Amino acid sequence: MTKKVNITTDAGSDMNSVNQAVSLSIKNFRKGQKLSLDELSRRAGVSKGMLVEIEKGAANPSIAILCKVAAALGLSVADLVNVTHAPNAYLIEKEDIPTLWSGEKGGSAQLLAGTSGPDMIELWRWEMFPGERFSSAGHPPGTLELLHVKAGILQLDLGDDVLNIQHGCSAVAKTDQPHAYSSANQQPVTFFMTVAELHK
Repeated sequence: MTKKVNITTDAGSDMNSVNQAVSLSIKNFRKGQKLSLDELSRRAGVSKGMLVEIEKGAANPSIAILCKVAAALGLSVADLVNVTHAPNAYLIEKEDIPTLWSGEKGGSAQLLAGTSGPDMIELWRWEMFPGERFSSAGHPPGTLELLHVKAGILQLDLGDDVLNIQHGCSAVAKTDQPHAYSSANQQPVTFFMTVAELHK
């Protein structure tokens, strides 16, 4: 596990330490696969300039960019942020859980645990405040998300459909298409999400 370089809070690993872990991981995996920055850029659909900044630890890549780069390397996001390990069972300490999205009102998304890619399963905890919204262009074909709302009402926009998930309820969504999350009633919403990306 990459050591923290800044003080962290209960929200999990601070963005600076996460960025450093991502920077090192991408650089090492890319070189291990003997990929140039140009080739990784082409495969991931991410600009070479952005990849250079990420590998320097100077960028704060979005979840969407991390997903693209991970997929291009045949990895999971969890591989890139160092929350996967080889043993059959292992503990991820609270202070090592990375926060990969921060909302403008104080919301956050934490990657609680994840398996190695390319077949991967991830467990997330999201908290969103009124006025915050997270949008995704869509994940690889066949990606499924399992959602459970702990507090509030989650609005899931999936293509042209809108699904409001009440407190205590769960949902299954095929998220290989554009989708977005937000509060449905202008109240804080907390939910857990499992993302499964399994290649046939």
